[in-house]
Amino acid sequence: MADKSPVDPTIDLLERAVAQMGDVIAAVALDQAALPTPCENWDVRGLLDHIVGQILRDFTIAARGEMPDWGAPHDPVGADWAAEFRTGAQPLLETWRAADPERLVPGMGGESPLRGRADQQITEFAMHAWDLTRATGQGRTLDPELAEHGLAWSRQLLKPEFRGPGKAFGHEVPIAADAPAYDRLAAWFGRDPGWTPAA
Repeated sequence: MADKSPVDPTIDLLERAVAQMGDVIAAVALDQAALPTPCENWDVRGLLDHIVGQILRDFTIAARGEMPDWGAPHDPVGADWAAEFRTGAQPLLETWRAADPERLVPGMGGESPLRGRADQQITEFAMHAWDLTRATGQGRTLDPELAEHGLAWSRQLLKPEFRGPGKAFGHEVPIAADAPAYDRLAAWFGRDPGWTPAA
């Protein structure tokens, strides 16, 4: 019997990002749904709606090499958001496990390897895991390799013209180069690394 092919390192990181996100979501209590988050204008339920209802659907489409309609309506998350996340994550992971990360797919700057879409997904799962842990007071240690990977990837793509009022991202927040990985990731995406629910 032939040995199973090794998992591509990027897909392995994506699986870890999904698992971490699932653990974080499972620890969010129902009575925390209305708490604010570091994501401006989103409370915990709104962020869960985004992750469970939109991201999983659109990331699965992207993993197939297709272009999702990021603005398409989606169903709001129910009361058992942990179960909904697990259910929605399964087709995403199955799609990536069967994918060729080097296959060329359409992108903003022309064709590029599918792997770049996995990089984006790792970054977004890592960032939102931090958002939710901060919002809900989870004293967990997040996987620093995911944050470092997200930083390395996004520093190549997130240009100054994408930042500012009315843009997708806020201005980078100054932070020490030796700060924890997730604090540096948050600062890079325009969040206050010292954010607390009372802030």
